[in-house]
Parts: sequence; structure tokens; C-alpha cells
Amino acid sequence: MTESAEPVELVLDEDTVERLENKLDRDSWLNELLIRIRWKRILQVLSDSTLVAIGFAAAYLIRFDGHVTDLYLHQLSVLAPAVVLMQLVANWTFGVYRRLWRYTGLTEVMELGLSVLTVTTCFLVARALGWLAVDNNHLSYGIIFVNAGISFLTLVGPRVLRRLMTEHSQRRHWRQPVRKRVLVVGAGEAGLMVLREMNLRSDGVDIVGLIDDDPAKVRKRIGAITVFGTTSELPKFIENLFIDQVIIAMPSAPPSETRRIVEMCREAEVETRILPGLYELIDGKVSINQLREVSLEDLLGRDPVKLDTQSISGYIAGRSVLVTGAGGSIGSELCRQIMRFRPSRLILLGKGENSIFTIQQELVRKVEGVEVIAVIADVRENHRMKGVFEQFKPEVVFHAAAHKHVPLMESNVSEAVANNVFGTKCVAELSAAFGVKTFVLVSSDKAVNPTSVMGATKRTAELVIQNLAQVTDTKYVAVRFGNVLASRGSVIPLWKQQIAKGGPITVTHPEATRYFMLIPEAVQLILQAGALGNGGEIFVLDMGNPVKILDLANDLIRFSGLSPGVDIDIEFVGLRPGEKLYEELLTEEEGLTKTVYEKIFVGQPQHMDRQSLQGAIDRLKQGSSTGDDASLRDELDGLVGGCLKRKQNEVKESL
Repeated sequence: MTESAEPVELVLDEDTVERLENKLDRDSWLNELLIRIRWKRILQVLSDSTLVAIGFAAAYLIRFDGHVTDLYLHQLSVLAPAVVLMQLVANWTFGVYRRLWRYTGLTEVMELGLSVLTVTTCFLVARALGWLAVDNNHLSYGIIFVNAGISFLTLVGPRVLRRLMTEHSQRRHWRQPVRKRVLVVGAGEAGLMVLREMNLRSDGVDIVGLIDDDPAKVRKRIGAITVFGTTSELPKFIENLFIDQVIIAMPSAPPSETRRIVEMCREAEVETRILPGLYELIDGKVSINQLREVSLEDLLGRDPVKLDTQSISGYIAGRSVLVTGAGGSIGSELCRQIMRFRPSRLILLGKGENSIFTIQQELVRKVEGVEVIAVIADVRENHRMKGVFEQFKPEVVFHAAAHKHVPLMESNVSEAVANNVFGTKCVAELSAAFGVKTFVLVSSDKAVNPTSVMGATKRTAELVIQNLAQVTDTKYVAVRFGNVLASRGSVIPLWKQQIAKGGPITVTHPEATRYFMLIPEAVQLILQAGALGNGGEIFVLDMGNPVKILDLANDLIRFSGLSPGVDIDIEFVGLRPGEKLYEELLTEEEGLTKTVYEKIFVGQPQHMDRQSLQGAIDRLKQGSSTGDDASLRDELDGLVGGCLKRKQNEVKESL
């Protein structure tokens, strides 16, 4: 007798075990899904078969007033299977069995109507050809029509009843709206926050599932919610899961990815909501209350700039900080973000009392221990500004006060010079006199080879601070960036007004392009620039590819639920005075050098002889005081290398 063999231990490597586990998870999930679909469809088919058969019998009872002879009973028994089979085939063909009864709507009713109409038409044709005869007894036309009506009612009725029952069960009160079915895009941390917070709320929303492009998450379950698939399958899931709303929970996703998902949702005609991007979540807290509609900013933003918060805090924390133009788009956001770094005092300075009051009220209780002071003053008035410096002794200055509207400044040259040049000169020189450690000038890409008065004045302001950087201990830097999408001077508010009136939208030129930034993005660059450089540098953000103004207009029309060229026309009005077809960020002489921070670059300082600059400034002052716009243009043109005259010549040649 042989010894019994010892059991053999099967050893599998980790990769094999993981593959088997994934296969089992996948198979169990698929089987569960298939079983649910199979049984639901079988029950639908059985129910419809019974209802159609009963309806066909009822047609005979109605036709013969309840007295059906043996001859017609025989006809009924022979034709009933054919009627049921044809109706089931028609239902299947029109997609009736791809629908769930609890979501029956007008589409489902129309599908059933077409299905019944198709079967009725087939029976009418067959009756006319004499094919519907049993023992030479032809089917009555009356039975065909009565059966059509009964079949439609018996098929639609239970489905509508199920829909009403579903709506009733989803409401706590008869006036409460029906709950929305939501699909969340993104199964990361943001997606989990959405799930957690929605589970704690009862605001008429049910999370049906998630989708994510991470293969490791697909087919997995997070609590009771399944990660069904990837974003490429989004249209399919929207249709099959009867989704009412899609929530994009990917704060760090690139705009191209957001655009792709939004386009799929738009084609599927479902409501779309999005969590704020990283620029908006600077306080580090995501709340479901911050869900909002997708905006142009979501599609035009860029990947976040990685900031060195420690270096920013190093020159702001515990210090007195002055922000000029604090009521404007850039200035007010600067104040919000500066508060994060806990200065000892934040001075909000501006001419507009209402805007300064608004930002003061917003910030006054935001961070404990920070003194928020509102000052109404004009940066051009040396005596008033000197009093501000004497009283509050700022250690850091962010100079955002400026006139920025290009066409308006073309017709108000002396005002542009007085505010943008002499306002900057006044604040910059007082900063040196009162020992300010860091001065940051908010400049513009229009200062590069300027073809407008506004651009020329901003370039002159850059020359002023670069000159001061050579002879003072204050660290002066300038920050250039492109158009700010949501600022007061943005074209978006104008377009929205034009759309509200039914159009047309006005666009300057079909080929006009601009660099666009978001306000928080621009402000982060400004804050980081204050911690960089030794003085005199011009910092620039790598802003990616320029955006066509025409594409932006088309996007805004679509976001309004309309079609470009169909609902809203686009009218080209030509470039306005001072405008370029294309924008630039640096002159060839300034070059471009990387900094230690990703996507932040620095242009090399291009100094101007101090005596020559002072002479030009004196002539500008004289021209500004007399309101001589022609001499002011000539002097600005000399400062910026003849760019203004070249632009004027180009315009004359084009005319």
C-alpha cells in the first residue's frame, strides 16, 4: 500500500495574484450588471406580452359587445401569438427595452407610439392583401384600430405609473422637485469630497456613479458607488444611466481636458457643474457649496504655477503692505491673497470710494491680527501720498493703480500720462524715500513694442522703476501679463450684453489673438515676483499659446445655450485705435531667462540713460500740464523707439 501523497502547495507570484483578483472583480461586476439587465428586460418582455395579448382580446370584446362567437374565438387564438410577437419585435427595434420604466418620459412614449403605429400599419397592409384570414374569416378593420389604441394605452400606462411612483418616493413633500441623477467625473480626492458632502445633504441629488481615467480605479467601488469607466465612455453612461447632471471634480485638470468633457456633456444635453479650480481654492477647502456652472475661465486657464509660499511669506508676513488701485480687479485680488500671508497691516488705497469700501468690508474680519485700512487718495498727488507714507510706513508696495483701457487712452493722452507715468513715479520715489524694501509694478504685455498710448505709458513706467533700481536700496520689479479674462475692462461683459439683446457680437478682427490670464493666476505671479530678482527685472508668465478672439466669442455663445451664426451673429468691426493684431510679451533685446520657478521667466533689464529719461519726463510733464496731446505722443514715441508712429503709418497704409 502506497503512502498518500502530501498536498502540494501552489505558490503564485504577486503579479499573477493581482491579475486573478482583478479578473474576479471584473467578472463579478460584469455578471452582476448582466444579471440585472437580463432580468429587467425579461420582466419587461413578459409584461408587455401579457398586456398586448389582453389588449388584443379586449379589442374583440369591444368589437362584438362582449359576445364573441366560437368562430372569432378561434381567430383570436390563432392571431394572438402573431400580434404579440410583432409588437415585441417592434418594441425591440425602437429601443423600448433599453429604457427603465421609472424614467419614462416623452421620448419613451414616442418610441412606444411609433412601435404600435408600425405594427398597426403592417396589419392594415396585410388585411388589405387578404393575408389575415382564418377559415376564410378576415380580421375586422375595427379590431385592428381598437387594438392599436388599447395596445398603446396598456403599454404606456404601467410605465407612466411607475414614473409617478418613482417621483413620489423621491419627494418628501408633493411640492418638492424630483431628485437629479448625477455622475461625478473624477474619483480622486475632490470626487470623494463631493460624495461625502452630498451624502450629508438632502438637496434633491443622487450620485449614481463615478468615472475616472485611472485604469486602477475602473470597476472598483467607493462605498456603494461604482467607478463605471473612463471619460471616453461618458456619452454612453449619460444615456444608459439616465444622468441629469455631470459634476466635474478635477480641480487640477488641464483646461483641454475640461473642454473635452464639457463638449461631450453639451452634445448629450445634460447639465454640467464643476468644482472650482486650484486658483479659486487657495484657502485649501473644497465645499459642495462651491459647485458652479462651467465658465470660460475653466477652459482658458492654464496649469497652476507652482509657487514658493515660504519665500512670499518671507517678505510679506508681519509687515506693512500698501496696495494702490486696491479696488480694481487685480488690486482687490492682490489684497485677498496678501491676507493669506498675514501682514501686520494692509493699506487699501484707491480713488473710487465704493470699490475701496467693498474690498475693505470683505477683508476686515477675514484674518485676525491683520489691520485693514482703507485710504481714498490719488497716486498723482505727491503731498497726499507723502502723508500716507509718513502715517502708515509701508514696507512693501504693490502698485496696481493705472488706466488700462486702450481705445479710451488714445483720446485721453494727458490723463494716461498723468496717471500711468507720473502716478507711478510719485509712488516709486516715495517708496525709496521712506525705505520701502520691495516695490512691485503691475505692468502689461502692451508695454512691449507699444502701438498704443496706454502701452507706451506702461513702458515708460517700467523705465522709471528700472532707473530707480540702479540708485536706491529699494528692490523694484515689474510684472507683465496678458489680458485678464474676468476684469472690468474685459470684453466678456460687453459680449454678454450683446447676447442678451439678441446679438450681434462685435469682434475686432477674425485673426486677432490675445494672451489670456485669470485674475488669481496673474496675482500669484505678482506675489512671487516680489520674492525674486535683485531689482530692475521684468517678470513674465509662460502663458502658453495665444487665444483667438473669435474662438472666445464662439465659446461664450455656446455657453449661453445658443449657436454661433444661427442664433447669434458675429460682426467684425476692425481693430480699434491703438490695438495690435497680435500681442507680444518681451522685446528681442530683453530676451528670456528661466527662473527657479516653473513657468516664470525674467527679461533682462534694458536701462535708459538717467539724464535722457529725466529730460523726457520733464517734457512729458510740461505737455501733460498744457494738454498738448500731439507733443505727448511724440515724446512717448521717442521713449518707446518709434513704435507709435510705425503703427500710425500702418493704419494709414491699410486705409
